[in-house]
Amino acid sequence: MIPQKIIDEFVKRMQEAGGANIESIILFGSAVSGDFHPGLSNLNFFCVLREASFEALRALGPAVKWWDGQKQPPPLCMTHHELERTVDVFTIELLDMQRHHRVLFGKDVLKDLRIPMDLHRVQVEYELREKLILLRHHVLLASENDSRLWDLLQHSVSSLLTLFRHALIALGQEPPATRREAVQVLAQRLGFDAAVFLRVLDAREKKEGAKKIDVRDLASRYLAAVEKVAGAVDAA
Repeated sequence: MIPQKIIDEFVKRMQEAGGANIESIILFGSAVSGDFHPGLSNLNFFCVLREASFEALRALGPAVKWWDGQKQPPPLCMTHHELERTVDVFTIELLDMQRHHRVLFGKDVLKDLRIPMDLHRVQVEYELREKLILLRHHVLLASENDSRLWDLLQHSVSSLLTLFRHALIALGQEPPATRREAVQVLAQRLGFDAAVFLRVLDAREKKEGAKKIDVRDLASRYLAAVEKVAGAVDAA
């Protein structure tokens, strides 16, 4: 399911374009965690550079332009020094990358990162509350329009389930690798219905038709579950 051929080609092109300036090329995200779905999931790369000046980035342009032509997002680029200095502000992202990554070239710069878990809990709560406010904002506009409600649920579910996995970590529990398993564990712990999120995922992945579902009831329970998770992380 994972298109290894274009992954290998991208790594080759980046090495040729960047030369000695490239310290590491790392694949992370759903392609490593087991949540990859062709047509929905992106292939995410982290490139550690020795220097990230305009000219250094410009040199990588042809390789990244080719990658963009594969309908994939540009790689995340950072120097090693920047990586070490951002562990206090990108705790969620770096913890995810540290736990689920594959080194395709160079050093494993993630394995020994020390991520401050007290700041991780703060970031998880902040992002959950931010997502909750945005959900309410969009519900105000979409509550009487089933199509817009479906768009809202399907566009928000992936990032919310990432945060739910991190909510388990903030609550002191090791999460399962996949988001489907993680939401079920969190739902059992906090007392909400995991099926709400699983049905949205099924519809997003074309496993279940959206027309069979009462979207307004689903949206009501979806919103209430996010409120419950945010409150639990706040109290942790």
